[in-house]
Amino acid sequence: MRFVVFICLFVCIAFGEIVDEIKMIKSLELEVTQANRLLEDSDNVWMKRYSNYQSYQQILESLKNTQEAIAHLESKPKTLETQNQLSILNRNLIALEQQKKVLDIYKDLPFRELTEAKELEEMPNVTNPLLIVRAYSYIKKADEELKILNANYKSLLNNLKWLNDKDIALKGLLKIYQTTPNQAELYNVCRSNYCLFSNQKEIEKAYSNNINALTVLETTKEVFNTTLEIFTKETQENRARLTVQIKAQFVKGIYIGISILVLIGIAFALKLGVRKYIHDNERIYTTNKIINFLNITLIVIILLFSYLDNVGYLVTVLGFASAGLAIAMKDLFMSVLGWIVIVVGGAVHAGDRIKVIKDGAVYVGDVLDISVLRITLYEDITLTTYTENRRAGRIIFVPNNFVFTTMFSNYTHGGMKTVWDGIDFTITFDSDHARACHIARECAKKYAKGYTESTRKQFIKLRDRFSLRNTNVEPRVFSLLEQNGIRISVWYLTNAYATLALRSSISAEIINAILQEPSIQIAYPSTTVYEGKRKSEQEAFKATRVGDGVVPPTNFS
Repeated sequence: MRFVVFICLFVCIAFGEIVDEIKMIKSLELEVTQANRLLEDSDNVWMKRYSNYQSYQQILESLKNTQEAIAHLESKPKTLETQNQLSILNRNLIALEQQKKVLDIYKDLPFRELTEAKELEEMPNVTNPLLIVRAYSYIKKADEELKILNANYKSLLNNLKWLNDKDIALKGLLKIYQTTPNQAELYNVCRSNYCLFSNQKEIEKAYSNNINALTVLETTKEVFNTTLEIFTKETQENRARLTVQIKAQFVKGIYIGISILVLIGIAFALKLGVRKYIHDNERIYTTNKIINFLNITLIVIILLFSYLDNVGYLVTVLGFASAGLAIAMKDLFMSVLGWIVIVVGGAVHAGDRIKVIKDGAVYVGDVLDISVLRITLYEDITLTTYTENRRAGRIIFVPNNFVFTTMFSNYTHGGMKTVWDGIDFTITFDSDHARACHIARECAKKYAKGYTESTRKQFIKLRDRFSLRNTNVEPRVFSLLEQNGIRISVWYLTNAYATLALRSSISAEIINAILQEPSIQIAYPSTTVYEGKRKSEQEAFKATRVGDGVVPPTNFS
């Protein structure tokens, strides 16, 4: 009876111990399950790469075993069964080699892309404001790469934590299975309770795999930690260096901006002084142009020497490029040189009226502007537009290089505002030519009196600069013998900007005066027709009459 009671008591105690062990097993397996769930997550890049690395190692092992099996079969006698086995092994070998090619990137460094920063562009050396944007872009890319590396490192630490938790749980399970005296009953109870592991071998295998993963990731962590520290320090150093350079460029830009503003202020003050103390509009215009040119040149020089690292390099490059540029941009350089000649020589000023002949075309206009490359003319109504162009009011652009290749006339050079203009008319041979000359002279004096006086004063000023031999400014009249009469030519001084208007007024005055003189007849082409019969046919004769002179008849039909 006591023995039975002892047996029952032993069974109850053993069953109670098994129940406690099952609870502990369930608890530890729950920890393993949770760790597996996190480690086997689809977004866990680390464990995916480790899995591929593990697959690669397994493929290598399979390749080795397959090659050994093939070598072993080839050493045996060649039977039908051996040939079939060799064929299967060779197909397996080809498949394994293809899989090995795919997974070759996981051969040595399965976590290389996760632990190494992407190669950044070369760090810029901020020597001018344009490189500031590039510097900020470099800093931003480096910060983003550092952020990615930190995220990867944090993810690696999490995986190591889960692997350690799994390692502790698996150690606990092994200890339970190794120390329990009732392994058979424990296995039976585990099967009936659907435990994660059905025997100790499965736990040992899982533990071995977990140790391998933990070892690989621990080693990777040590390398990654060093890489991250180096990259972090390098990024911080580069950031500090670029920040100092950017600040220096901002300060430098402020100084340069202040210098440019000072130059602009000086130029503005000089222009105000020019307007105050110079009263000639042409001189004001020319002086303003020179001030603008010098101001822009100084600004360019300041910018050039502020942001150019090697002036000697620039000089060398310009020396080599000058020959090609001189040929390719000959007209441009000639225009710039022409502008210098025009500005320094003073042959043409803004406001002058000039006449330019280019490729047979004649242009007379007022100079609106003289830029570095061209002269801008406004084509007014003049005798040239009346007799040749029949167009006026156009804006004409004349390249500055025309001063070297083309003849041109300046109607208002040296302060002159007047030019000589002439009117011609023909009288008959029997007309009073002296009276006609007197009428022409008086009409010219009447209308050109003001221009005559102003020209006389201007000639007095020009004697200091030029050698003037003939300073007669009174209207001049010439009577010349022509084939068809006496030509009267009257010349007078007129406003260079209103020649056509004065010519019209004087012409009308001369015509009105001559019409009142019976002793003066204007000679003009006329035709006399003679009709008569000769042997029942008419002959026509043509005679050209100029005044009273009759040219012998000319037969015409």
